[in-house]
Amino acid sequence: MLRALGLGDLLAGVPALRGVRRAFPGHRIVLAQPPWLTGLALATGAVDAVFPAEAPGRVVPGLAHWPGPPPDVAIDLHGNGPESRDALAALRPRRLLAHACPDGPPWRGQAHERDRWCAFLHDYGVPADPLDLRLPPPAAPSPAPGAVVVHPGAAAASRRWPGERFAAVVRCLRAAGHRVVLTGGAGEEALVRRVAGRSGLPGDDVLAGGLPLGELSALVAGASLVLSGDTGPAHLAVAHGTRSVTLFGPVSPRLWGPPPGPDHLALWRPGPPGDPHGRTPDPRLLALRTGEVAAACLMLLRDGRGRPRPSGTEAAHVH
Repeated sequence: MLRALGLGDLLAGVPALRGVRRAFPGHRIVLAQPPWLTGLALATGAVDAVFPAEAPGRVVPGLAHWPGPPPDVAIDLHGNGPESRDALAALRPRRLLAHACPDGPPWRGQAHERDRWCAFLHDYGVPADPLDLRLPPPAAPSPAPGAVVVHPGAAAASRRWPGERFAAVVRCLRAAGHRVVLTGGAGEEALVRRVAGRSGLPGDDVLAGGLPLGELSALVAGASLVLSGDTGPAHLAVAHGTRSVTLFGPVSPRLWGPPPGPDHLALWRPGPPGDPHGRTPDPRLLALRTGEVAAACLMLLRDGRGRPRPSGTEAAHVH
């Protein structure tokens, strides 16, 4: 199987991976993906091994180094174009499952990412449940059990809510008595430290520079809440059943958001789709106010302590 994408992509693809596992119980299943995601991929229970493959653009060059024999089945869970299809076809599999094949299923452009890949497999006779996405508890303990995890970064500026607004929410959460821990990926050190400085967080609660994935997973699994933009930690929160508030801008949560339910709130302003890879914050993201984000976090944190949930808050997408 090929899915040489990032953290959120892997987690959104878990239901499809597990569908393949159940459909081919006697096969050795190898997932071609970035090697830094190996531990998480194996934790899904859906794959037996990981073959390192990166896809910085549309081209997937890593499969050219495949050392094994032609696979019995090759499955393109990466995209809908000839680039990923051809990379798998070059392995000469006995059977190729791909959108871009002449007899392949249609691309469902407006479907949620989880639903799209499950429907793709269903068209090939492979059942998969879009809600089969939970991960087992991490073996390692959380470095900050019970803390609120705030992740202000995102790969693209269009999905990055302003740092000063994150800082204002952090101040509100701390004033309410919650411990807050900041995280950030590699290259986001300046952003994380800026948010920490504006919110008065002590250094021990600033985890900048990119935690190892296993440690980040344990941190999210043990958190009381995760606040982030549309990026990897939001998907980790869903996978571990940790309550979350996710801020959406250029992409609707109906395409990438959490499943419906009371534990996850996706804040978003409806409008025409934007550029998820844009260089400036999306207007819909900027329309989200500090007060409403803080209120959403405090509501979920209050509910997590056993107090009754107010009526009308069980929708996952709040406009």
